[in-house]
Amino acid sequence: MHQKTLRKIEQIIGYKFSDSKLISQAFTHSSTVDDRLLSNERLEFFGDSVLGMVVCQILFERFDGYLEGNLTKLKSMLVSRVTCAKITRELGLHKFLKLGKGMAGSRALNGSLAAGLLEAVIAAIYIDGGFEAAYNFISTIFVPLIDQADAERAHGNFKSLVQQYAQQQFNATPAYELLDEKGPDHDKCFESAVVIGERHFQSAWGRNKKEAEQKAAYNALVELGVLTHSGNQPGQDT
Repeated sequence: MHQKTLRKIEQIIGYKFSDSKLISQAFTHSSTVDDRLLSNERLEFFGDSVLGMVVCQILFERFDGYLEGNLTKLKSMLVSRVTCAKITRELGLHKFLKLGKGMAGSRALNGSLAAGLLEAVIAAIYIDGGFEAAYNFISTIFVPLIDQADAERAHGNFKSLVQQYAQQQFNATPAYELLDEKGPDHDKCFESAVVIGERHFQSAWGRNKKEAEQKAAYNALVELGVLTHSGNQPGQDT
């Protein structure tokens, strides 16, 4: 990696590396090397855990009145591939990722590749500077998102997450199918499911159509691997 490029990256992330080989590897995709051990895949694996640990610590300290279920939902939104990819693009880090021929225009550059890059950068910072350096980097980026995520979770923003993911990964807009409704007019329950293209996701019941759609969106995000199942549906507390 050229020194000029390295300095630009360090300026963006607010951290100066002692070992420049680490950050160079973090920006090396497997499509550019013969030996995948030289790519950023191992760093991505490590960085995913570091990110989760730091975000969990921040949430644990910030929301001392939240039980496990609510903390897990917040964490899932914050460390999701959608959020990580968005951060990478907003920082402009994806522009420095070394890709093989034909990969530059890949849709994955706005999704999984971008998300993995952020995790690789986090691992590189952790290895180079220790936990405090990684914590400072992650908290600087994620603390502003935490209050937003908390508000969005409370208002059932899972539909927004599904829409972002579907547009980025499938270039499609999700639709909501009303499958069934039960009960008298004054106390109806509704069953709804998310449809993206030809794919139908697990349905969910709600006390109104909006709640059913929010729960269905949550189910879709879990099936897509964007969120981790917390054991509770949106709107339920533990």
